[in-house]
Amino acid sequence: MQEIKTDVLVIGAGSGGLSFAAGAVQMGADVTLLEGHKMGGDCLNFGCVPSKALIAAAKQAQAMRGGERFGVTPVDPMVDYAAAKRHVHDVIETIAPVDSQERFQGMGVRVIREYGRFVDRDTVVAGDNRITARRIVIATGSSPLVPPIDGLADVPFHTNETIFDLMEKPDHLIVVGGGPIGMEMAQAHIRLGCKVTVIEGAKALGKDDPEMAAVVLKRLRDEGVEIMEGAQVTRVSGRDGAITVHTPAGDVAGTHLLMAVGRKTNVEKLNLDAAGVEHDRAIKVGSDLRTTNRRVYAIGDVAGGYQFTHVAGYHGATVIRPILFGLPAKARTDHIPWATYTDPELAQVGLTEAQAREAHGDRLEVLRFPYHENDRAIASGRTEGLIKVMVVRARIVGASIAGAQAGELIGLWALVIANRMKIGQVAQMVAPYPTLGEISKRAAGQYFAPRLFQSEAVKTVVRLVQRFLP
Repeated sequence: MQEIKTDVLVIGAGSGGLSFAAGAVQMGADVTLLEGHKMGGDCLNFGCVPSKALIAAAKQAQAMRGGERFGVTPVDPMVDYAAAKRHVHDVIETIAPVDSQERFQGMGVRVIREYGRFVDRDTVVAGDNRITARRIVIATGSSPLVPPIDGLADVPFHTNETIFDLMEKPDHLIVVGGGPIGMEMAQAHIRLGCKVTVIEGAKALGKDDPEMAAVVLKRLRDEGVEIMEGAQVTRVSGRDGAITVHTPAGDVAGTHLLMAVGRKTNVEKLNLDAAGVEHDRAIKVGSDLRTTNRRVYAIGDVAGGYQFTHVAGYHGATVIRPILFGLPAKARTDHIPWATYTDPELAQVGLTEAQAREAHGDRLEVLRFPYHENDRAIASGRTEGLIKVMVVRARIVGASIAGAQAGELIGLWALVIANRMKIGQVAQMVAPYPTLGEISKRAAGQYFAPRLFQSEAVKTVVRLVQRFLP
């Protein structure tokens, strides 16, 4: 058994672990990094990167169907599903060197390709290595949740960890779960020529503003995705190529099954009790991301809360301060944006309208601006959608966007909330014309329109000034 003493031990080489390790080693810390599976974690190998690559392939296919309004004859594309998946793998391979073992070893990180298991409060065993560290960062992420549905264990099914290796196009893909992963994959596959049925036990895209989610769901239904809501799966039966999902609302028969019902944190291999780290479904942390063991921090999905790659990266940057410099730092959540990369996209930061009304009551003002009044959206034929901005006494508390490039547009509002800016500062922004970015400026302008254009006091002042101007 090799004995290793290190300043910081990072368990998990996903977004959070890599972000922290890169920053810490470049600031002079001795860093050891454990990864028992793939460098880059879920995002690179099974999540954000491959899903967006497949969505891009599907978008190209859909563009060929929708050219009539632009004077381009629409055609039904010939889709090579296997080639689309090869594009996915090419994208992963292109990005992989950034997260590779070689790159991090080149920085000076000690990389050990083993899973880690606590044996006491500051010691972890990984393969033939016994590692003692002053501080330990757990960044093990999460995995697909596979619920205990009757018959599921006897039927072949996919999760996001296997769907991108499927090279044979499904004739009829059944997606169980109407959250972001399920809806993104549903639209991608319908556009690539598959029949798709989504089965959701509650409401599809139920964590988002219902008005905004409705914009996305209408488009998916218009494109041919069948969405069954309020349909709890009771049983699964069948065999490879002939699978039936049973629900009280009716049975659905298809050729392939994708389970997309949520995530579970990766804590089972860690032996957390030996370290005095409390946990249930996730590791319990304070706002400083420190666990019940003062030497141990948890970041990203495994710490509970928002399960997004950018949150893991944010957490990794946050704990640099206390671990390397002994200075206090806390992770915020109010400025965290998220996006669902359907077409149109769906994005949110801060409070939804319903949450803001509950928190602020009559003090809340909701500013709205539709895509169909934006010149660039009109020119591009992307007029479906809207933005809503939640404002309390000139302070922005949330923004919701459904429409083209919503994931890009939400970044402005994340910046505004992060820096506690006021609505007037957004209204003063000059956006280039014509861009979708003007939607945000026009929404901000809605705050001042009644105060300036419908105010008798303002009109009286203007008339008085005009009388005495030379």
